[in-house]
Amino acid sequence: MARFAVAGRSTVAGTAVRAVASIFATAAVTPRIYEVGVFNTTTTAVAVGLARFTNATGVGAGLTEVSLDDPVHVAVATGFAGHTADGAVSGLVRAAVLGAAIGSGVVWTFGGTGLTIPAGTANGVGITCPTGTGQICDYWIEWD
Repeated sequence: MARFAVAGRSTVAGTAVRAVASIFATAAVTPRIYEVGVFNTTTTAVAVGLARFTNATGVGAGLTEVSLDDPVHVAVATGFAGHTADGAVSGLVRAAVLGAAIGSGVVWTFGGTGLTIPAGTANGVGITCPTGTGQICDYWIEWD
């Protein structure tokens, strides 16, 4: 199975239900997330989280999925930049507070079989700001 990633700087300051970036499954394939990184670009502390979404409402602009090991394969998930509308969050998978310094960050890893996203274009995960005021962040999401 090929490994893919999306990365960038958020185009919006996230909220608990609006992701700064996300990936959603395709109709018939179950992606497995292995790593998510989020880093502060400001000098204000910010709470960040990784949340499961159960709809793809207002997902924002599409991101370019990059193959990390085999450019012949097609990505089995679709990446999106800053959400423009509230999504349906079914639960927070990870949470952290990024310090009040540019470059403060967190990397979440999922060993074994990874964090699975059920097949179906309404199923995804996104980087959110579960509490407080969201900030612009740098991020990446890596999956098989």
